[in-house]
Amino acid sequence: MSVESIIQSIKNLVKVHENLLKISEEKTEVVKAGSVDKLQTVLIKERKLVQLLDKEEDSRKKKVDEWFLQNGFPTEDTTISKILESLTNEKEKKELENHTVELTELMLKLKQQEQLNLALIQQSMQFVQVSLDLMSPSLKNMNYGNEKDQSSSNRSMFDSRA
Repeated sequence: MSVESIIQSIKNLVKVHENLLKISEEKTEVVKAGSVDKLQTVLIKERKLVQLLDKEEDSRKKKVDEWFLQNGFPTEDTTISKILESLTNEKEKKELENHTVELTELMLKLKQQEQLNLALIQQSMQFVQVSLDLMSPSLKNMNYGNEKDQSSSNRSMFDSRA
């Protein structure tokens, strides 16, 4: 297993993360607009990309494990950092490092974007809850129960002296 196949896997992960970042930015705009229908379609696209991301990540892990086995390293701690330490070809080392840094930066941007989406959704949920609270009648306004402070007297409507 060559380092080139690991680099290719990381490039694939970068592409998937770029697409996820675009979807996440689209999701932000949809949440701001308050369109539930569009949000559902965006979430479907996002789910498909997450499934693809899982497949690509599994492929990367397998390739890294194979590289460690092929080069006689223990497979307990298989990290890109360990590969970078053991590489002698400077070109491959630099390329692997650059793509790994690019992937890490994309993951950080995606995490920040998703945190923004979470905050926007929580804010929307709070707004909905406040709106529902304002629209629903409170128990004090209901006509059921004993009214202690009635202003009318206990006199009958008819004069019983007649």
